[in-house]
Amino acid sequence: MSAIIGRKQEQEELQNLYRSNRPEFVAIYGRRRVGKTFLIKHVLKDYITFQHTGVSPVDQVGSKNRMKTQLESFYYSLLSHGLEGFKQPKSWIEAFYQLEQLLSHLDDGSRQVVFIDELPWMDTPRSNFLPAFENFWNNWCSGRDNMMLVVCGSATSWILGNLSRSKGGLYGRLTAELKLLPFTLKECEEFFSSSGIEMSRYDIVQSYMVFGGIPYYLSNFQKGLSFEGNTDRILFGRNPRLRDEFNRLFNAIFGNPDDCKKIVRLLATRHQGFTREEIAHVTHLPLGGGLSSTLAALVESDFILRYTPYGENGHVERYKLIDNFCLFWLKYVEPNNSDATFLVDNITSDVMRAWRGIAFEEVCWQHVRQIKKALEIGGVKTSVSAYSVLADDEKNGAQIDLLINRADNVVNLCEIKFASGEYVVTKDEESKLRNRIETLKRTLSSRQTSISQ
Repeated sequence: MSAIIGRKQEQEELQNLYRSNRPEFVAIYGRRRVGKTFLIKHVLKDYITFQHTGVSPVDQVGSKNRMKTQLESFYYSLLSHGLEGFKQPKSWIEAFYQLEQLLSHLDDGSRQVVFIDELPWMDTPRSNFLPAFENFWNNWCSGRDNMMLVVCGSATSWILGNLSRSKGGLYGRLTAELKLLPFTLKECEEFFSSSGIEMSRYDIVQSYMVFGGIPYYLSNFQKGLSFEGNTDRILFGRNPRLRDEFNRLFNAIFGNPDDCKKIVRLLATRHQGFTREEIAHVTHLPLGGGLSSTLAALVESDFILRYTPYGENGHVERYKLIDNFCLFWLKYVEPNNSDATFLVDNITSDVMRAWRGIAFEEVCWQHVRQIKKALEIGGVKTSVSAYSVLADDEKNGAQIDLLINRADNVVNLCEIKFASGEYVVTKDEESKLRNRIETLKRTLSSRQTSISQ
């Protein structure tokens, strides 16, 4: 198995959980393709007693026997790990009973690791999966000090709703939960280096603008090709490596993928995002609990961000699309997917230059922790936002890309520019910056007396 990049804290926590002398119930979640399975197999590969992966719903579209398919797949996993003397289960209660019998047979007193990958996929409609799974942990696993149950899933809202925040039989049962995040820019650099791919930092940032630090996407990069050539190979042409990835992504994670895609498509059209009411109006999704839960699921899965624009005092919330891959896919891949050399042919065009400016802002929002560290304010509690004022007869308009509002009553104004070399501020730009600073100063409270630029 390839060496793992980053994930030091997660590796250490999993190792500590494995070495504990009590039953452990661990949930790992994060965006699809972010490397959850790779992490678990890397840390626990020599200790897994039983392993199973749920069957993807993408491959069961229109199927009326999804529960039967999941049970059949689980049974074959049991057989491959040594189960004997049992027929294929007809219910999840029976299936988990068979797993208990297998584990009892294999128990030699050492740590037993049960790894169930993509657990949410197994919870098909009317299958009674969750009560059976609750019973498996509460009545069997929790009484065995050598048991370590590890589950993971890309459907973050399912993991959080049914495990982390469960109000039912699994309330308070998790002993640990880990959220796996995309690579940072630094980790992307380490990844390319370990893969023997030579890439400038300029192109590493561009790759982040497209693929968002998702390890699986980056693993498709090929030695000897430029950033543009690799992106064309992965996303464009007649047979790209990630064919139909956008649709597969949402179909694999959400129970209502069409509604989720409607919202994401809308948010991709406006950089600063939309309010909940605007989203309901344009998408025609009912303004009620259904829309609220869908927006919450998209936020929890890190596709979109909910934020309050600076100066709104919490009265107005906006939702903006922050998933780099979805942004690039909707704006460039879908309209040009048959063009096998789209990026190579257009990399110096005005359209792509405008894209870089906007996409780099998203990269900066995703690296606020690193920006704070560089500004030597890493230990200060902060909130981040953007700020926009429209021009009128009495004042000029102003737009600030990123504001870091600090608990020590200082506001950091961040002007974001993407350039291949040292950026020179012209007199015109300096004038605009001064206008933004003066506009922002008029909004500060009496306690906020400084602006760091």
